Amino acid sequence: MMQTPASMVMGIVFAPLGLVLVFTAAITPQWREGQARLNIGGTGSLLRSGTKGQGLGVRSGSVEALLLLRSDGLWESCLQVEQSELKQCWPVAGPYQRDARVRLVQGLVLTSLFLCGIGIVLACIGVRCWTDLPLRRVAASGGLLVVTAGLLSLTGLGVYTHNLRRLGVDPSQGLSNPRFPQLSLNPAGSLYFGWLGSCLQVLGGVALLFSFKRPRCPTCPSRQEQTVCPACHSCPEMTSNTDMDVYEVSC
Repeated sequence: MMQTPASMVMGIVFAPLGLVLVFTAAITPQWREGQARLNIGGTGSLLRSGTKGQGLGVRSGSVEALLLLRSDGLWESCLQVEQSELKQCWPVAGPYQRDARVRLVQGLVLTSLFLCGIGIVLACIGVRCWTDLPLRRVAASGGLLVVTAGLLSLTGLGVYTHNLRRLGVDPSQGLSNPRFPQLSLNPAGSLYFGWLGSCLQVLGGVALLFSFKRPRCPTCPSRQEQTVCPACHSCPEMTSNTDMDVYEVSC
């Protein structure tokens, strides 16, 4: 029975899974998050959040402490009042958007997604079974692109994680938006999705790189000088032997 090489199967499984995780991390606004307490008081006091006057509010007749939950992603930021449905998200703006490190991470992640997508297409072409044997060089070239994509996303994640508490921060004011009290920022869920997806991309790409290795072709017992490839049946002793240490593609 013909079998697909285990390294190709591993690469074809891990690479798309890594792509999905990195894409999920890229579009969700939970790369970092923080909490802050805001004391409000007086009848009709209103807590506003967002940009350009777009706000959500909590009215209170007495002094009350509200817990604000702030989260930032690569393209979106959100603010929510704890234990309520009051939440507002807006495109990143201000010093955070203009921060060169944020722009660098955005570029690295987008490039990573693009390269990984192309790599997966090449890997599928190389592994597909319209030929007797897999197109090893095509599959391995796809693996090289997937590895490069994984390394790029890992680099972006490392830059963001290392500068997480300093991104978009004005040293004279603290947080990028001075209307809010100082937040204690920490890594959030999307960042972990990105790390996991990037590692899967690297593992999948490395597995596909093993496609460069040629299969071991057995030697014809009748003629020791003749090497028989699995796709050939020129050796009678090999024709009926099903236990050969070679790999072929299952259709």
